[in-house]
Amino acid sequence: MIPVRGFDKHKVAVLGLGRSGLATARALRAGGAEAICWDDNPAARAKAETEGFTCADLTRQRAFDGIATLIVSPGIPHLYPVPNLVVAAALEAGVPIDNDIGLFFRSFSTRDWDNFETLPKVVAVTGSNGKSTTSALIHHVLDQAGRRTQLAGNIGRGVLDLDPAEDGDVVVLELSSYQTELARSLTPDIAVFTNLSPDHLDRHGGMGGYFAAKRRLFSEGGPDRAVIGIDEVEGAFLANQLSMGPADDRVMHISVARKLTGPGWNVFAKKGFLAEYRKGRQAGSIDLRAIKGLPGAHNHQNACAAYAVCRALGLAPRVIEQGFQSFAGLPHRSQIIAESDGVTFVNDSKATNVDAAQKALSAFKRIRWICGGLEKEGGLGDLAANAGDVIKAYVIGREAANFAMQLKGVEAEVCTTMAEAVAKAAAEAAEGETVLLAPAAASFDQYDSFERRGEDFAAQVMAVLGQ
Repeated sequence: MIPVRGFDKHKVAVLGLGRSGLATARALRAGGAEAICWDDNPAARAKAETEGFTCADLTRQRAFDGIATLIVSPGIPHLYPVPNLVVAAALEAGVPIDNDIGLFFRSFSTRDWDNFETLPKVVAVTGSNGKSTTSALIHHVLDQAGRRTQLAGNIGRGVLDLDPAEDGDVVVLELSSYQTELARSLTPDIAVFTNLSPDHLDRHGGMGGYFAAKRRLFSEGGPDRAVIGIDEVEGAFLANQLSMGPADDRVMHISVARKLTGPGWNVFAKKGFLAEYRKGRQAGSIDLRAIKGLPGAHNHQNACAAYAVCRALGLAPRVIEQGFQSFAGLPHRSQIIAESDGVTFVNDSKATNVDAAQKALSAFKRIRWICGGLEKEGGLGDLAANAGDVIKAYVIGREAANFAMQLKGVEAEVCTTMAEAVAKAAAEAAEGETVLLAPAAASFDQYDSFERRGEDFAAQVMAVLGQ
């Protein structure tokens, strides 16, 4: 646990008592603060009370009297589409609002660090797609190289659940736009921007607000090194804003769209080969084509970002390659569930938006595509026109018929349920084909998370194959 510093003998309100909220309350108590907790869910409040925390309705009159700050969990809106009632009350009372990420950055370093030979480092990864895989890949490579490392944030543990730093530690954080937008302190040593595509637009008031939330990690934090995906205009703009010129190697450019060989520090992947160029000369390369845990161009982009971070941390190219080779991938992200009679079953339930689904589709050939769910703002756009090598789509979700109608040019069958979609796709699949779950939509019409949806897909595959 990371005890929160700066609130000793103060009252701090905690809104939302899920994983990060409870961890925050514990860390506040460990730092000498009194946590005043609230959650609309009675079961969540009861759990907090069993740990000795005081729960009080923060919407009541004068609830913020004597409160030093309000800590808000990531899923709770603080601005758009409208502020949560508790957040609105804090704004009215003039009480500062923060989150657990802000508390982590203000509390992680201690005076013990004065005795370390190698100062701990924090790597923070944000972007629309690939954050989880990039973060996990960096953590895996460091671990395989014998470096002490911890993984947290939007993946793994809550940030305040981490162990206090030891000599030479590297903490890898996956940070969503919800987390970067609100944190009052953002001071990573290395910050990563993978890419940007429309997502969570209702929470950020549009695309500009969404990019601004991501950009805060760099503009507020001032990292020593920035790794920036420049295949979208927002990434190219961000890299330009951070750089003092073409040769400024504090900004590392990554791409899977073009070759980068300028005077700075560049990492790109082309036709399955990753290459590193520094000061106009090649400094390393990796053949990514045979690495099963990193299929497709989108994972090659993740590999470029992870490679750049590991190089910035001093690892040799061959050490990084060895780590890549043993990386098994993450559940629900281009995860191979089974192979039977020449048919491969792949779970990419995390492909919850159009851009992520397009990238998943481009990673495989001869696809039986399971898609559908709760459409996000903006609809499907030109998804069907860029659907890759899709033989047929099997559409699930409560609005499956409407979803299927938008897949113009793609043979689509309305299945509604996962069980029916998997059964039909498996029955019709031939040797050399891939049954791919890449929904291009949120899961909440039928499941409480993309993880549950992916688990159902895997269970239905096992049932069909009799395993």
